[in-house]
Amino acid sequence: MMISSGSDLKNKSTSSPFLTPPLLRDNDLLLSLARTTPADPGKKHVPGYLFLMVHLPDRAVAGVVSLRIGNPETDLYFPGQIGYRVRKAYRGRHYAERSLKLILPFAREHGWKSLWISCRPDNAASRKCCEHNGGKLHEMTGMPEWHEMYGQGYREICRYVIDL
Repeated sequence: MMISSGSDLKNKSTSSPFLTPPLLRDNDLLLSLARTTPADPGKKHVPGYLFLMVHLPDRAVAGVVSLRIGNPETDLYFPGQIGYRVRKAYRGRHYAERSLKLILPFAREHGWKSLWISCRPDNAASRKCCEHNGGKLHEMTGMPEWHEMYGQGYREICRYVIDL
């Protein structure tokens, strides 16, 4: 697997929603752009970036973080603009929290004034990740049965907002 900082990504047209990410890293963590994904209207998915969380000492993939480009009041009301997963072997090192901190300035480059993240109410680690990055709990809301996240087991979510 090739690991890059994303500097080789170029906007192919002026209508592309994608920007070239800067180097996103701290001491032992690098966010490496794995791919960008176009919108999929049939699935109601918005365009987005997928970054690998790379543990630099061994260059192992510790997890992933996604940045979704869409309207948080409509398209992303339930899933939010950020998603992250950390592999079990790398949990407890604050990789999600650190990844979120690294990606916030890049999110700001998209012209957003705030960023929305949702998580399950019982996911204490995700809630702390949001809160440690300035996130404020906006609401807890039920998941409608028609939403694909309902099929994934979500029944209620916490919606956090981070002012950029």
